[in-house]
Amino acid sequence: MTDIHKRKVIGDSLNSTHLGRAMDVRIFLPPGYNELLSYPVLYTQDGQDFFMYGRIATLAQQLILEENLEPFIIVGVDVNRQHRTSEYGSLGSRNQAYRSFFLEELIPFIESRYRVPNSGLQRVLAGDSLGGTVSLDIALDKPELFQGVISLSGAFYEPLQKRIRETEPFPPIDLYLLIGEQETAVETDFGPLDFVEMNRQTRDILAEKNARYTYIEKPGIHTWGFWQKELPDALRHYFRPTIWVP
Repeated sequence: MTDIHKRKVIGDSLNSTHLGRAMDVRIFLPPGYNELLSYPVLYTQDGQDFFMYGRIATLAQQLILEENLEPFIIVGVDVNRQHRTSEYGSLGSRNQAYRSFFLEELIPFIESRYRVPNSGLQRVLAGDSLGGTVSLDIALDKPELFQGVISLSGAFYEPLQKRIRETEPFPPIDLYLLIGEQETAVETDFGPLDFVEMNRQTRDILAEKNARYTYIEKPGIHTWGFWQKELPDALRHYFRPTIWVP
């Protein structure tokens, strides 16, 4: 069997007109990657955190080799922490620019280099906290492009909850929502907030919309120590064999 530690991660960069700066990305290619084949893509916000603290490339490599998950590419978009809140928050001053970058610049950049399937599972978004917020906002901007969203302790503030309520009909995006039971006083730019209640409210709104979602509460706090342990199940949810057969 291929050594699971010999995973392939490529660093790349693209200049964003919308954001006015170069954007760094990390790209995981699955074991046995063949440029003649097409692969679904998992796009993550906070790319450096998903790869370093979430160990997502190592986890994906193991799951593909040991559990026969569908091979997939991971694109981690590094964040400039100075702009994170303004770019990821639904009402942030740079939020629309970030979403336009993602849809109009990043995805064409990646898909000019890597092929995605014409049907079935093509693209999944993932993010933690505010990264979950912007991932869902992007998915709702162009729901025809995305089949799933992984939200790790998503910061579902009222503007996004309002958008979910007003989206009619709600698109058939498969949402995976994880929240830690101890996330009742998470420190944010707005002071301590109850993320458990926020996620429960969002779950209830999604239920009213007859949305397709999986909601999970487990013991945990708002850190990568919690999210890393739960990432394998999130990846299995989307990439287990045959789930997305066209």
